[in-house]
Amino acid sequence: MLMINMLFEKLMKYSAFRFLLSGGLNTGVTYGLYLVLLLVVPYSWSYTISYLCGIIFAFFLGRFLVFKSDRGLKSVLYLPLVYVAQYLFGMVVLWVLVAKFAFYPEFAPLVVVVLSLPLTYALSHWVFVGR
Repeated sequence: MLMINMLFEKLMKYSAFRFLLSGGLNTGVTYGLYLVLLLVVPYSWSYTISYLCGIIFAFFLGRFLVFKSDRGLKSVLYLPLVYVAQYLFGMVVLWVLVAKFAFYPEFAPLVVVVLSLPLTYALSHWVFVGR
């Protein structure tokens, strides 16, 4: 158990690890919110509300856990652009996988998540830290 704690503490020194950890947490929270909202509103509203909450949650996670800094108003204004870029990149990759390579649509989003991680990390780093 001590080894696991030491390994975790060592990994927490790296912003890339904290980014993966916060991304998993954000995904879990927003998916849970989506499911709860689905009980009372249509899926399109549920998705939109949970996605917007995810952006807000990502701001706080990025600011206080992942990068432990921010660039003031620039961070607030630029973070939604990270998610627009992530969405557009994801749609292109999804289309290529499904339409061009006949990849299973059920599993293609998982590939998109993995492939978009470096882009999202780099853009998020720029939003909170700068160069």
